[in-house]
Amino acid sequence: MAVVYLSPVGGVAAQFFTNTGAVLTGGKLYTYAAGTTTPLTSYTTSTGSVARTNPVVLDAAGRVSDGGEIWITAASYKFVLKDSNDVLIATYDNIYGIGATSYQVQNFTGTGSQTVFTLSSSSLGENFTFVYINGVYQNKNTYSVSGTTLTFSEAPPTTSKIEVMFN
Repeated sequence: MAVVYLSPVGGVAAQFFTNTGAVLTGGKLYTYAAGTTTPLTSYTTSTGSVARTNPVVLDAAGRVSDGGEIWITAASYKFVLKDSNDVLIATYDNIYGIGATSYQVQNFTGTGSQTVFTLSSSSLGENFTFVYINGVYQNKNTYSVSGTTLTFSEAPPTTSKIEVMFN
């Protein structure tokens, strides 16, 4: 199952309208990877277990069917809203799920030999992890992240303060 976050576009019980204010019956909401036309999956519930159709077809009231919620992964999305005849109404790009950009902070102390550290919860990867040693930002090529494991290419110095911000 995917880790998902509530979408700010069409999230909970949102209702869509045409540019003239009419209910967008049968409207279509497409989901893509941000900045592209590559389809990106959205989900029906917070469990991330049931993928939505793409596009999401709006009901007679201009709302998302199947519970009225859209859940998305931590990726950046582009939403394209069209009417039932595929006429473009709006595009919303670089959209993240609600809570997908909140970060945890964890601190460690370097030993001079330890290269592997265990985070308190899983990180979404290097792009969602920021590491500082003694207050100095560490380039992404100096460490890797997989789940709860943070691995440095070289051990941080003895008594160094390691701060890890991650999502």
